[in-house]
Amino acid sequence: MKHRPVKPEDLARITLVSSPTASPKEHEAAFVVTRIDLESDKYISKIWLLESDNSYAALTNGPFDQQPEWSPDGKLLAFVSRRTLKEKERGGEVWIVRRDGRGEPWMIAKLKGGVENLRWSPDGKRLLLISGVGEPDEDVKTAKRLPYWFNGRGLVYKVYKHLFLLDPESGETRQLTKGDRDVVAACWSPDSKKIAFVAYSDFLKPYLEDVYIVDVESGEEEKVTRESMYIVDVEWSPKGDLLAIRGHKLERGLSTHNKVWLLGLNGELKSISGKLDVSNSMNSDVRGPGKGRLLQWSKDGYLYFLATDRGTVHLYRASIDGDIELIIGGNCIIDEYSLGGDKIFYVKMTSTQLPELWVLENEEERKVTKFNDFLLSQLDLAKPDKFTFKASDGCTVEGWILKPAGFETGKKYPAVVEIHGGPMTAYGEGFMHEFHVLSGAGFVVIYTNPRGSAGYTEEFKDIRYAYGERDYQDIMEAVDYVVREYEFIDPEKIGVTGGSYGGFMTNWIVTHTDRFKAAVTQRSICNWVSFYGTTDIGFWFTKDQIGGVPWRDLEKLWEKSPLKYVENVKTPLLIIHSVEDYRCWLDQALQMFTALKALGREVELAVFPGENHDLSRKGKPKHRIERLKKILGWFEKYLKERASKTSGSSC
Repeated sequence: MKHRPVKPEDLARITLVSSPTASPKEHEAAFVVTRIDLESDKYISKIWLLESDNSYAALTNGPFDQQPEWSPDGKLLAFVSRRTLKEKERGGEVWIVRRDGRGEPWMIAKLKGGVENLRWSPDGKRLLLISGVGEPDEDVKTAKRLPYWFNGRGLVYKVYKHLFLLDPESGETRQLTKGDRDVVAACWSPDSKKIAFVAYSDFLKPYLEDVYIVDVESGEEEKVTRESMYIVDVEWSPKGDLLAIRGHKLERGLSTHNKVWLLGLNGELKSISGKLDVSNSMNSDVRGPGKGRLLQWSKDGYLYFLATDRGTVHLYRASIDGDIELIIGGNCIIDEYSLGGDKIFYVKMTSTQLPELWVLENEEERKVTKFNDFLLSQLDLAKPDKFTFKASDGCTVEGWILKPAGFETGKKYPAVVEIHGGPMTAYGEGFMHEFHVLSGAGFVVIYTNPRGSAGYTEEFKDIRYAYGERDYQDIMEAVDYVVREYEFIDPEKIGVTGGSYGGFMTNWIVTHTDRFKAAVTQRSICNWVSFYGTTDIGFWFTKDQIGGVPWRDLEKLWEKSPLKYVENVKTPLLIIHSVEDYRCWLDQALQMFTALKALGREVELAVFPGENHDLSRKGKPKHRIERLKKILGWFEKYLKERASKTSGSSC
């Protein structure tokens, strides 16, 4: 079969596999399959069932079925959907389908505040979930707390997330927690009598959470943690004597590694994950809707977790004594997993293999689903070359080179440098459709994990108060290295792009060097002063990462703002932003665009209506494809067309 380059439109041909969920019968699992429908411009998600003979088929018909959860006897499967909701209507629904597929699924509840953290009680009598309580004013918006809005959720100044109990037979719901606070995670005790949950009530410091235990019948609460921490997960041990939590004590602020802790019911705390970065911080633009559970207990008392490690994400387990064992490793990303007795069901990907469902049994890995095999057999996918170099301060920095599709030895190619967001995320073995699109169009793609990236040491990850310094040097020195080591890169035809923190860094680069011939900045930051007061996280993220507040540290924030240096820009810049991006608000794009227009520079602004900060990963399919086309068009114009005209006119 003849191979062809990857195109932006191939996004709609990719099948997204996610949310593996082992049945209590342990030999089978449910999972979510999501396909992109360009005609309706929507994602169509269904629940599929993997049976013991490795056959698999759709259990539900969708179109928006997610978060599968088994009843304890394995006869019923609850899931979250939006089957009866209108396109822009807020909320979520809980449905149930029989395991044997007999009869149609039935809805048991509809909640205006949405449905998260759906969990069946161990005795099978109730379902636990998190939903929003309250709603913004219909007309004049009168806010009394922060944040005013939140990316992907909209206006939240009167909305609080709380625990609800749901009777699967009657459909009755009961709100279990109350007050001016947000619940972020919860789990059942083994005897179904109590629920442990993570919540915060200081909205100026939403990264400071505590663990509570609430009695299901009486509603009485007890705080377990002795000090507030950054906490994102909680899981009750099989014996009921311990809680496992994931988070950290902010020793390096938000740049601290997440760790696994054992929390006694008396408040005693013990870390058992060593120096591992317990997270899945790997960038990928081909993920389906997941459940986000990185911690799971096995029946024999081991705690399983995912950790990011130098461009990979692996599955580990630890004993309560802190003995750590690698369970699934290799040059890959383990995206999600579920324990099923002597089997582990998991989603796995690499930089050239799309996510599929795998099973680990008797220490043997087996790929089960093959949704994307035919598509991959058609495509000319370059395999990245990993490189390392010594930065000027002696630190080792990792990166990857993706050659153009149809690469020819002896030929010079234009290149694009990609910068990840965060900055506490990473590049590596995550499949990036965007990178393969650029490669397919004839560009070398260069991507690195500079200082600030996840998966290395905490010292490496910690660039607080120093954005635009060592991280900028790492990126520029990486370019020096690859130009020197890879002779097929044309040093006069290099572009740069990135989103979020990567957008900030793109802005920083073009205001500090004219080395790049074109740049695309996406969902970016150009002004930390205004970022502080206009975004959903700015009022605490800016202080933690940049080191100040506008009224007291104005010069410090301005010093780190690319807008201060905007007169230095000589690089043609395309600005891509979403109208409903409340993480990096639209004002950041407008300030940069206005300044460059006033200065007479080459700049364009592409604004996507109805989209938020997650445009490149979860935006409407047509918008995602159009975004890729705009990026390609910009680099084609300035790295190919203009370069050809310039070289021709110099003869």
